[in-house]
Amino acid sequence: MEILLTLSVAIFAGLMLSRVAKKLKLPAVTAYLVAGVLIGPFALGALGIEGLGFTSHENVKSFSLLSDIALGFIAFAIGNEFRLAQLKKIGKQATVIGVFQAVFTTILVDAVLIGLHFIIPDKFPIEAAVVLGAVAAATAPAATLMVVRQYKAKGPVTDVLLPVVALDDAVGLVLFAISFGVAKAISSGTVDMISVIVEPIAEVVMSLLLGFVMGAIFTFCERFFHSRSKRLAMSVAFVLATVGLSKINFEIGGVHIAFSSLLVCMMLGTVFCNMCDFSENLMDRLDRWTAPLFILFFVISGAELELSIFKDLAVVLIGVVYIASRCVGKYFGARISSKWVKCDENIVKYLGITLFPQAGVALGMAIKAEELGPVGLIIANITLFAVLIYEIVGPALTKMSLLKAGEINPEGAVSERNK
Repeated sequence: MEILLTLSVAIFAGLMLSRVAKKLKLPAVTAYLVAGVLIGPFALGALGIEGLGFTSHENVKSFSLLSDIALGFIAFAIGNEFRLAQLKKIGKQATVIGVFQAVFTTILVDAVLIGLHFIIPDKFPIEAAVVLGAVAAATAPAATLMVVRQYKAKGPVTDVLLPVVALDDAVGLVLFAISFGVAKAISSGTVDMISVIVEPIAEVVMSLLLGFVMGAIFTFCERFFHSRSKRLAMSVAFVLATVGLSKINFEIGGVHIAFSSLLVCMMLGTVFCNMCDFSENLMDRLDRWTAPLFILFFVISGAELELSIFKDLAVVLIGVVYIASRCVGKYFGARISSKWVKCDENIVKYLGITLFPQAGVALGMAIKAEELGPVGLIIANITLFAVLIYEIVGPALTKMSLLKAGEINPEGAVSERNK
């Protein structure tokens, strides 16, 4: 009973706050995140009344399955943006921008944070600086996609933005795995080339391969049905199956093989949209079905934010430096690379700002970093602090950039069905 009540309160709180956000001309995503904070362990949940909110962080974590499923559908939807006809126009530009700005951001943040390490070596280990540089590469595909959909954004910036966000996570995973291996080597004094080079490449390749296979099977199976409702049900079944399979991990000859659910589901969506001639119509129906799931995802994400980290001034200081250097890296990385590949002027001006949001992938990296012990806890706390700021401010900045680029209606008008 308590679980059902908590879920209903989460959806209700998110929807009601979205009305307030509309009046303030803020994206609905921001409202859902704030709703999560308000019914989370530091506000309503602190009353300890089961079913009225999230009473503890353990309670929030118990809903992690819903978050995994929602991320799978979000990644699947982003994969549908990789249509070959469109990629022929922007594929080279998106690839260059996606890779360059991620690497540029990592190098810049690493340089700034390593400098900060020499100023406060007791508070901030060099291993944390190295890993946080890689964490900085990741963006939040969920928040970006929701803003684009809410305001029905269309134009050159939007066309490049979604593929770049998808590439961000692939590049970020590789950079993180390398940085994590370097940090472990610094801590132990030994260099493990398998964990530094082989495992991250294997994770990306195996994820794309699994996604391709699932996408091919999915497209084949869809053709047996002509009813829209049955095709929709088949789509849901395959996304759930793909998320489940991406949780498998094993070892081959001492090499740890794991999958990225985001990359796997992105590839699933990419294969499906390019092999299936009715994929576009099916995606419209799937968008409506997943709306409540996405609201829950963002409300749960808001409830997960650890507000107690504000008590540690050192974490706040390092967090501010991290946020500032990452924003500079994203903005100028996107600006330099988009100029290099001769993009539209609006892409040069505004794309970098739309890459500021950061959430799920970065938090996943932070959880992995906890294996480094006390250093990992520093990384986790700084990432949590940054995510708190980015997730509340980031969607609004994305909306502002797309508005200035002329890709959403100045009034932000959307149909009642999509509000």
